[in-house]
Amino acid sequence: MAETKTVHSPLVTYASVLSLLTLCPPFVILLWYTMVHADGSVCQTWDFLKQHGLQGFINIWPGPTAISWKIIACYAAFEAALQLLLPGKTVEGPVSPEGNRPVYKANGMAAYTVTLVTYLSLWWFGIFNPSIVYDHLGEIFSALIFGSLVFCIFLYIKGHLAPSSTDSGSSGNIIIDFYWGMELYPRIGKSFDIKVFTNCRFGMMSWAVLALTYCIKQYEQNGKVADSMLVNTILMLVYVTKFFWWEVGYWNTMDIAHDRAGFYICWGCLVWVPSVYTSPGMYLVNHPVNLGLQLALCILAAGVLSIYVNYDCDRQRQEFRRTDGKCLVWGKAPSKIVASYTTTSGETKTSLLLTSGWWGLSRHFHYVPEILAAFFWTVPALFNHFLPYFYVIFLTILLFDRAKRDDDRCGSKYGKYWKLYCERVRYRIVPGIY
Repeated sequence: MAETKTVHSPLVTYASVLSLLTLCPPFVILLWYTMVHADGSVCQTWDFLKQHGLQGFINIWPGPTAISWKIIACYAAFEAALQLLLPGKTVEGPVSPEGNRPVYKANGMAAYTVTLVTYLSLWWFGIFNPSIVYDHLGEIFSALIFGSLVFCIFLYIKGHLAPSSTDSGSSGNIIIDFYWGMELYPRIGKSFDIKVFTNCRFGMMSWAVLALTYCIKQYEQNGKVADSMLVNTILMLVYVTKFFWWEVGYWNTMDIAHDRAGFYICWGCLVWVPSVYTSPGMYLVNHPVNLGLQLALCILAAGVLSIYVNYDCDRQRQEFRRTDGKCLVWGKAPSKIVASYTTTSGETKTSLLLTSGWWGLSRHFHYVPEILAAFFWTVPALFNHFLPYFYVIFLTILLFDRAKRDDDRCGSKYGKYWKLYCERVRYRIVPGIY
């Protein structure tokens, strides 16, 4: 069994896990309360808490209810069934540090289509009103907070007692093991991949489902949908559609191929994604803004362009890897570095590092259009309140930290070849700046 390598220093890990455990759950509830009940105003929520203290906060934290558990259980069971039962092409993930190659069933786009068609059909034919989800949102988030904590404890115990592969192990520290995870590819049985479920089929899918929910709620409430909500919903759906179209590529990224299944990533996908990532739409439900056709179309076009560039960055690198560098990048042969590295078993292997196209601009240029896309689906809220922009700020911090972690990991993996790569591609994220 492989030992866990801590991604940050123990001190940073302890600070992270304590802040995540103590600050993030109440933040999710405060975000929901402020967006839905305090007019989106941080000052209004602050004044309430200053006046009523801890008891006031306890009073606004809704307890999980039977209906919230039912909604979550039905959604989770439906997505798990689609993941297991829908047909899909068999694809292999990248070779792991222990030399394992995970096998997946690529049916994400089918699951995404079936989910949205089913959800909209339930509403259209009067079987289930998505407004119920919005009306019980606080209780749902509360249930997710506690339920996901129990799920992460299950992952920790499973990693100790029944790991799914040799890509697992303990650091010897219970806090680090719980936070960063014990297993790289945990599975239930042979075919149900837990990280694909938490990251893709529960987390990312909930983003699209909630984006539609907010749009439908505004329609039911006002009898119409504001152009600001339409722009926000369309851009979020375009982004999530791009994600599922490219899901096979996502299985090669840091989230799946390098980060273990612990509290950090699984709680984030099960709770943080549905609550924080969807928050601009949550705000717009009760704050419709009339942008006018011209401004709405400009924001929409800029957002779609950002999402396309983000997709094309990933597609370019994926095609480069798939063809072993024998492809065209922006109409000509790609510039590359052939880097050798040694696996944990002592085997020497080679990788190709792309240094042209989007990947010649900066080492993580794809994060630039991702941050811009988030800004463009938030900006329809305009600037009356700060809170809708929390996700953009959070995403920027997350991606800058991820870029540093990825650079550090690649530096230790490729050594002198990574140094040569950094000399050729000087900037980490923003060309000419950083």
